[in-house]
Amino acid sequence: MPSQGSDFAHPSVRALLDSHGLRPRKSLGQNFLVDPVALSRIVAAAELSPDDIVLEIGPGPGGLTERLLEQAGRVVAVELDANMVALLREQLGNDPRLRIVEGDILKQDPGALLALRVPADNSPHPNYKVVANLPYYITSAVIRHLTEAALRPACAVFTVQREVAARIVAKPGQMSLLAVSVQLYGEPRIVARVPAGAFYPRPKVDSAVVRIRFYPALPLSGDELARFFRVVRAGFGQRRKQIHNALAAGLALPDAVVREALEQGGIDARRRAETLEIDEWVRLCRALAA
Repeated sequence: MPSQGSDFAHPSVRALLDSHGLRPRKSLGQNFLVDPVALSRIVAAAELSPDDIVLEIGPGPGGLTERLLEQAGRVVAVELDANMVALLREQLGNDPRLRIVEGDILKQDPGALLALRVPADNSPHPNYKVVANLPYYITSAVIRHLTEAALRPACAVFTVQREVAARIVAKPGQMSLLAVSVQLYGEPRIVARVPAGAFYPRPKVDSAVVRIRFYPALPLSGDELARFFRVVRAGFGQRRKQIHNALAAGLALPDAVVREALEQGGIDARRRAETLEIDEWVRLCRALAA
């Protein structure tokens, strides 16, 4: 991959935008990935086949979209910016394997977008994958929206702020609400680092490509999932406090009740939320519900 100091303000992308009187919009977090090496690595990380359908979020002028179409059977690209939608339709709209949707991904149902049925066993759909260069300000919201949808992808490949990528793949001792929210559903891994110069316009920070392989089954379902996240949010609500204090305050429960649940879950009450593993949170959730 090119060095950290390289600059890939791709002349064709800039010229394309200029020819349509367009500028990247800061309000939408538009930093378009234009480095061809980084684009190829993202597509490779998705491990696409002609049987796959890809949900692309925020395609912009279509640099990544074009590469996805070379590997996948179909691509559904969801773009919020009407100007970029028009540009994308002009550039790639004649490809029958591409569906371009103008709208907010957070208000879209993936199953309806892709016209796919949820597998009978509620496992991830083997041919549904997500690829996105996510605006930094909606990263957490998008990941949660996709993981909590009835139709779950087999894998997702996200380009995110490098610091956010580190939080997603964190190990116990450095866990966060974001890490728990992702790692309950799948196994994340940083597969590439992307320097700021690989984008146009150039952002202030470097990025990383994270691949999440989603588990075939979840340890919790239905009401248990909602309860799980109430417990986790309470645990991280006061990070400097020991877990028993944070949970008692966040869940409005007597300290004795919380301590008993921690003991049943095999968790030392003096630990802090960032040290707990996913299975410990699951045991704790169930103990509190007993």
